[in-house]
Parts: sequence; C-alpha cells; structure tokens
Amino acid sequence: MASGGLTKWFKQDWVNIGSPKKGGGYNKCGRRSAKKGKYPKCVPAAKAARMSKSQVKSAVRRKRAKKQGVGGRPTNVKTFARRGSRGRKKS
Repeated sequence: MASGGLTKWFKQDWVNIGSPKKGGGYNKCGRRSAKKGKYPKCVPAAKAARMSKSQVKSAVRRKRAKKQGVGGRPTNVKTFARRGSRGRKKS
C-alpha cells in the first residue's frame, strides 16, 4: 500500500510556528481553548525547520491578519507568500 496522501498527512508532526519554545523548536499545533489566544499557524515540523525567521514571521502575520472562522470554517493562508506580484498593474 502506498504511504502518501492523507495517511502521510496524519502521521506528520504538526507544530505551531507562531508559538516558539524557549530552547528552540515550536510547540505542538492547536490551542487549549478556542475562545482565547492567538490563532495558530500550523505546518509540519520538517517544513518549519526549513523556514527562515522572516518566512515564519510573514506566514504568522498573514494568518492573523485574516478574519478567522468565517462561516464556521477554519481560515487557511499560504505558508509561503508569492513574490513580486504586489503593487504591479497590468498595462
């Protein structure tokens, strides 16, 4: 049986890149209470380890800038922002 897709997704170690640990690394994904606290930006631990500080900061900022829970559904944002498309107009 192939180990990919949803099976692989569930087996990955998901971390909240908006919540770094003091000794390094990140806390596990999720919140204790959905009523308080900042919204988590969760990615697989392997991806978090490859991200630069500025990429982490950008992803967390974009996630928290969006209105959360619209229509009772979680809000997703891309982990990596597109480059070079801001502010340009097609002529």
